[in-house]
Amino acid sequence: MDEIKDKIKIKNVTKVFGKHPEKALKLLDEGMSKDEIFQKTGQAVGLNNVNFNVREGEILVVMGLSGSGKSTLIRCVNRLIEPTAGSTIIDDVDVNKLTIDELRNLRRRKFGMVFQNFGLFPHRTVLANTEFGLEIQNVDPAERQKKAMDALNLVGLEGWEDADIAQLSGGMQQRVGLARALAVDPDILLMDEAFSALDPMIRRDMQHELITLQERMKKTILFVSHDLDEALKIGDRIVLMKDGRVIQIGTGEEILTNPSTEYVKRFVESVDRTQLLTAKSIMNKARAVGYPKDGPRTVLRRMRDEGLSSLYVVQRDYTLLGIVTADAAKKAIDDNKNTIADIIDKDIPHVKGDELLSVVITILAERQLALPVVDENEKLLGVVVKGSVLSALAE
Repeated sequence: MDEIKDKIKIKNVTKVFGKHPEKALKLLDEGMSKDEIFQKTGQAVGLNNVNFNVREGEILVVMGLSGSGKSTLIRCVNRLIEPTAGSTIIDDVDVNKLTIDELRNLRRRKFGMVFQNFGLFPHRTVLANTEFGLEIQNVDPAERQKKAMDALNLVGLEGWEDADIAQLSGGMQQRVGLARALAVDPDILLMDEAFSALDPMIRRDMQHELITLQERMKKTILFVSHDLDEALKIGDRIVLMKDGRVIQIGTGEEILTNPSTEYVKRFVESVDRTQLLTAKSIMNKARAVGYPKDGPRTVLRRMRDEGLSSLYVVQRDYTLLGIVTADAAKKAIDDNKNTIADIIDKDIPHVKGDELLSVVITILAERQLALPVVDENEKLLGVVVKGSVLSALAE
């Protein structure tokens, strides 16, 4: 398997707003807080020694409350805001060392940008808005129309290319903004509170749309949000910020289950765990299994020893085949069957290891038996019982 490389490397990035940033830098080195520095010097610390990498093809969400520095950070990545110190490396190129012309060229080739304010031109059609980035690049009109149409189709706006922007809903306008960014085929998408201005239902739809698109596009996405539930839903990893500093980096589940500070713990207290925890994270090991060549008396004895009323049946490589109940095994004995091969109930619900707890709960609510959890090759990993769900939610 190819090793996943880092697409973006953010190293010791610091941003101070004010005419004398050197004063703030000195005090930061001495360990003074953001508020103390402002009171002492009048310089505002936007970012304080930020370090993390973004892997190629992942969605990394930078999140925090207002004033945490998340929007300043994303703008420092492509130098819409000039950092005071530190470096940002894109594919081994130090963005902070580029000339203006080199930077402009890098932005055109590498970046697509989607912000909370859609930034669409009301006098242009949907297609003309989508073509804008390509137009700036002096792409041939026929080619840019084709690329723009492909991008509109990708975000589900086929048939709307000749519509005026005023005819579109907020969610559709944001799709146009996303299509405009995708039309230039960037390596990296920078998305700053891209869905924050949308109604809750439309916002959920756009989050789902982004996840679906990412399965096909495999872009590197740096997504800024203040909404923890949004970060947990779309982020492969999360960078949590406070007062311009990185507090914790990890998957949503890592941050939820192992908060690094009391601040992080308070931050995640109200999160909906059913939208974060997965079947694999709460499953138990299957206490016993059956095999197709087992006899009915053998599986009944195994059930009795483990205090079970049924056994999941697997092949020798643990591929899940189905389930055998005690009643079915007893009947097989009465019918003089030598194996359980033809009494396996193969029509059973099961879930993948990465299935969310919200889905698991829905399935468990309609059955009494444990729910089997399988990997991508349908091999049995474990089982989820109702008690495990209640324990996970209680914790």
